[in-house]
Amino acid sequence: MWKWLIRNRLAAFEKNFGYDVSYMREVLEIDTAAFLAFARVAKISRYRRGVPREPHYAAKLVGTLAEDCGPCTQLNVTMALRDGVDPRMLAAVLASDERAMSPDVLLAVKFARATLAHDPAADALRDDVVKRWGPPGLLSIGLGLTGARMYPTLKYALGYGKACQRVVVDGTPVSVVRSAA
Repeated sequence: MWKWLIRNRLAAFEKNFGYDVSYMREVLEIDTAAFLAFARVAKISRYRRGVPREPHYAAKLVGTLAEDCGPCTQLNVTMALRDGVDPRMLAAVLASDERAMSPDVLLAVKFARATLAHDPAADALRDDVVKRWGPPGLLSIGLGLTGARMYPTLKYALGYGKACQRVVVDGTPVSVVRSAA
């Protein structure tokens, strides 16, 4: 019964977002308990308190880009657009065009990059994040960054990360620039 329900939800997700969930179907078939555990943990990427949508999604995109070459990044873009994020900000993050980013988005992007690089600059940026959005905002960005990396990492570990794709924002293809973290 559980597997039937989960399979239907996966199919609905796949249709709704145009995203191949074959790797999650495999997890479900291998071990339902593992699937459910992953689903519970993966909810952390949706936690958002104290920080506006755009910087939150910007940090998540930085995390996804660190692990993915297209499909998971596109999924995050699609989810951000449906949540009302300005497509220009998403395109700026993907193209690493810091001049086109709002100050909030730029702070989130710089902090996310420094965090992933274990760069000591993350300390000062962290202080700026806390000043701007408080400890809940810092936690939101940290959990979003962490959660965004989980799906592509699992996908690649299971052998499903073989297809790259062009990322499209609001109907326009964007050349993704993977900046040095």
